[in-house]
Amino acid sequence: MRDGDQTAYRAGRLAGVAAAGLGALAQAVLAAPAWAADPTDQAYLEDPKLQGQLMDPAERSRLDLSGYTVTDPTAGFFDVGARRRWLRQASSPMIRAEVSGLSIGMSCRSALELPVINERFSLPGFYPQPDSWRLAAEPLFKFEDAISRLSGHYVVSGDDYYADCLSRMLDRWAEGEGFLHFEYKPVSPQAWFGVESSLFAAGFAYATVRDHVHATDPERARRIEAWLRKASERHISFKTTALSCCNNHFYRRALHATIIGIVTEDDDLFRYGVSALYSALHEMNPDGSLPRELMRGSRLIHYQNYAVLYLVTIMELVERQGYPVYELEVGGHTIHDAVEFDLAALEDPEGVGRRTGTIQDLWFMEDPQYFGWMELYGNRFPSERIDRLARTRRPIYNRSAGGFLTLYFYRPSESEERTEVASLADRSFRLDPDYCAKHPQWRDERDTAWRRFCEERLRALAKGADAKTGIPDPELVHEGDHQ
Repeated sequence: MRDGDQTAYRAGRLAGVAAAGLGALAQAVLAAPAWAADPTDQAYLEDPKLQGQLMDPAERSRLDLSGYTVTDPTAGFFDVGARRRWLRQASSPMIRAEVSGLSIGMSCRSALELPVINERFSLPGFYPQPDSWRLAAEPLFKFEDAISRLSGHYVVSGDDYYADCLSRMLDRWAEGEGFLHFEYKPVSPQAWFGVESSLFAAGFAYATVRDHVHATDPERARRIEAWLRKASERHISFKTTALSCCNNHFYRRALHATIIGIVTEDDDLFRYGVSALYSALHEMNPDGSLPRELMRGSRLIHYQNYAVLYLVTIMELVERQGYPVYELEVGGHTIHDAVEFDLAALEDPEGVGRRTGTIQDLWFMEDPQYFGWMELYGNRFPSERIDRLARTRRPIYNRSAGGFLTLYFYRPSESEERTEVASLADRSFRLDPDYCAKHPQWRDERDTAWRRFCEERLRALAKGADAKTGIPDPELVHEGDHQ
């Protein structure tokens, strides 16, 4: 399908979805108040009316996905060489700032000194004990940040030092059997959940250096890939009849299976990842919502968006293997329907609350990592709606689901570059109310006209003005613009 035809096709489909609006969601949720009760409640899942729509693991295992095989284990997440060349000539202030930040060296020793998590461990529940969960999960976060940063340093610089350090770190974890031992109990699956993100963080990071490792140390590459494959296979071997059998946690397991399947040339793992796409599209409601995520009551927007984050990332990986899954249609549904529902909910969360009778918990909207999928999707399907939502959250970094996503995928137009500066200034203002007084344009130049201009915009932002009223960098303001 040509790009123009593809765009028209999506526009026609989404117009129909938009016409339905969130009304279908309201009717569905209000008709099933159990969705907003206990997310472990199986009563909803056992509703006979829903059984024909849901796809259980047994049915999923019978899908014929033999047509999907790993075609290019070097394709990874994106073309590292091409992106590095683009970064070197990019004029975007935001991209330049990201590159500059990653040009500052990172100690390999500190990465290699992180203790390998190879003992049986457990984690408390996130919602019941958030502070305890964060403390217990800190070693996982440190691992994910270290390998994601090493990967970013290598992408930006091309310096073999970072590729060697990353591969040495992964080899050390392979030798130490990292992530192969954790507590799994149906009543306390949090450690199982935690390992999910660390595994796909490892897969994404390794994908950026795979070519280098194969060329310089094939034996090390073999050890790393054997470990990644073993860890991924073991992780997906655990079975559950709870909601996480098939919801966003299944998509997370599918994500590490997809990327690890690609870099290790394992077709079975790769197909496990593809199965998540078929499952999600099969279950999708006509309006693009995912029924298992709607069960989450006050967190339904968060979990719809969470699911889209992983599904879009899987699709990006599968597309790079040569399969046009962004246009995959199952039961009349495509990923664009889920994206449309998600965007509508993010743009009007209060409307979702009114329609469903459940005030939405929107804490996640302050955390840019949850908007990482927009860089991937927006790169393929440019959208003002997506750019508007992502704009004030850039640069987006997700330590496990791809790392420096803005750096790897964002390609701003000239007009967007001008907006970037305003958005960066907007963020600076909100973080520092003394921005104007501290800025070199006032501190060093005593530019009173600019100071007045800056203070006016700062007051406007304090009153809730749009990011477009932010302060441009004085170097990019034509003389007289702030008179």
